[in-house]
Amino acid sequence: MACLLEAPLRISVLSEVTASSRHYVDRLFDPDPHKVLQGVIDMKNAVIGNNKQKANLIVLGAVPRLLYLLQQECSTSELRTECAVVLGSLAMGTENNIKSLVDCHIIPALLQGLLSQDLKFIEACLRCLRTVFISPITPVQLLYTDAAVIPHLMCLLSRSQRTQEYICQIFSHCCKTSEHQTILYNHGAIQNIAHLLNSSSYKVQMQALKFFSVLAYENPQVSITLANVLVDGELLSQVFVRMMQRDKSIEMQLTAAKCLTYMCRAGAFRTTFNCIVLKTLPCLVRMCNKDRLLEERVEGAETLAYLIELDVELQRTASITDHLIAMLADYFKYPSSVSAITDIKRLDHDLKHAHELRQAAFKLYASLGANDEDIRKKIIEAENMMDRIVSGLSESSIKVRLAAVRCLHSLSRSVQQLRTSFQDHAVWKPLMKLLQNAPEEVLVMASSTLCNLLLEFSPSKEPILESGAIELLCNLTQSESPALRVNGIWALMNMAFQAEQKTKMDILRALSTEQLFRLLSDPDVNVLMKTLGLLRNLLSTRPHIDQIMTSHGKQIVQAVTLILEGEHNIEVKEQTLCILANIADGTTAKDLIMMNDDILQKVKYYMGHSNVKLQIAATFCISNLIWNEEEGQRDATFSIHSLQDNQTRHELGEFCELSLTVGGRNSCLLLLIGTFTGQKTLTER
Repeated sequence: MACLLEAPLRISVLSEVTASSRHYVDRLFDPDPHKVLQGVIDMKNAVIGNNKQKANLIVLGAVPRLLYLLQQECSTSELRTECAVVLGSLAMGTENNIKSLVDCHIIPALLQGLLSQDLKFIEACLRCLRTVFISPITPVQLLYTDAAVIPHLMCLLSRSQRTQEYICQIFSHCCKTSEHQTILYNHGAIQNIAHLLNSSSYKVQMQALKFFSVLAYENPQVSITLANVLVDGELLSQVFVRMMQRDKSIEMQLTAAKCLTYMCRAGAFRTTFNCIVLKTLPCLVRMCNKDRLLEERVEGAETLAYLIELDVELQRTASITDHLIAMLADYFKYPSSVSAITDIKRLDHDLKHAHELRQAAFKLYASLGANDEDIRKKIIEAENMMDRIVSGLSESSIKVRLAAVRCLHSLSRSVQQLRTSFQDHAVWKPLMKLLQNAPEEVLVMASSTLCNLLLEFSPSKEPILESGAIELLCNLTQSESPALRVNGIWALMNMAFQAEQKTKMDILRALSTEQLFRLLSDPDVNVLMKTLGLLRNLLSTRPHIDQIMTSHGKQIVQAVTLILEGEHNIEVKEQTLCILANIADGTTAKDLIMMNDDILQKVKYYMGHSNVKLQIAATFCISNLIWNEEEGQRDATFSIHSLQDNQTRHELGEFCELSLTVGGRNSCLLLLIGTFTGQKTLTER
């Protein structure tokens, strides 16, 4: 019986709710224009701060009617303005509200309204557009559909401080790609907005500043232009420096620091400039202080991480500024004390967003430890650091997991830490688990880290191998992502270095010769180089060389031939010749070269090549072909006369003389000491 009564009860409640809102919509259709205006004003007052009322009015069809009134030329300016205000209020509700408004084509209607001469109506339209475009679900491309919109918005900048504020804010939120940056740049955004940084309105200043931070991000053309712009006779970079002074608001300091950070990373000026070392970096470190709000600490740490990411001197400077490494440890204990926070709403917000602090801390630790061993040691020694990284690898937030693995990757470049802290905390276990099922961005960083854990001196190499890593890495080499293919083959290359014969055969078996040769024809040169590196490491140690070439010799020689004949760069061909040199070091494997006139001719050709690296590599190939430990001084004669073709024997005999001429004295010296053949050196990721 309860189930039978429940449905009518819900219908009754819904009817009461919609009935209470119906009269607002009905009044929009009144034939008396004055009553329509009053109805719109009453609707405006009813929806302020009331999301339920907003949703009801949207469901009841208020939006199409408001847009109709807004676009009618017979409507008074006051009515059109009030309609725009109500629409703006509806846009401040939920994302569903925004979607409904966009689906009703609110953006074209408001953009059309900007052609009016009435300033109040223009401001109301801009304010509504600003609110709609702030939403992440709004397709920003709608701003660029009509080529006349951006130039018209530039013209409206001079109308009032409100138009300046709203337009800058719209531009900031609609500048998502390099294409958007170019469009705004080409329409004079820098010249039209730069002077607003000296506006008497704080809101205008801030929106202009935020716009420049978005416009300059990863854009060299914009950044270099900004570096040379004068604002009232002062360089724009100096304006930004002035805005970072401690007497300015935190919001302004932080945004100005972002502008200079992005300009620096885009190449507008060197990292050694005073405005970066003495102003921007210290400002961003200040933002990481525990006295700052959560959002400020997050933005400060992430911006600082981006600033120092590629520059070792900035990393060293940052690491000793205001005890930054210890300061970041507090990010994992936030909020530190419930009793210290009197604002319950703020506490609830901070508890929900504390993961953003952990993400920011991991990012900054990753940048700090990217190059310097002493900094890595200090990071590792921070309170419970390795435990925090391990925990971060399994957090529910994908962004925290990505930041944690980035941090782990940075620290994994340390030989000492690989042998100590990484082993003590068995970080390979959560890393392998992460590689089982993760988004591509996480997989790329996790597999890069695994490459370092598989270096020959890493104690983690053996347990990783035993945990089934070969199969996992071979699967990565089949990915559509070039980055994952590179990391998969790179890790296998490191795994094969000085490996036992069983491990090498397991790699070949799991990878399959078909996949190996697909990788040798991969369009990404990095994949090709690492595959050649894997082959070089597999074909090392004479018994291993002979066994592998017995099983796969014809295919390998064929692949080598194709690469030497193809249009490849010097590095690829050098690596290929090194593989030939390794094959030539085999006892039986060298016969595959000695009996292949085509290969011998190619080796001869590269001994006479203009590039010294190729000369040396070819010379070592010949050195290994004619070397025979058991035959001693008769090895050259034995090897040469083992050839069936007289002409080829003659040409091969000339190689020793060629090595003295085309290779030069350095080549001969290397030939004698035999350091060039053998395994490929491992490389960290």
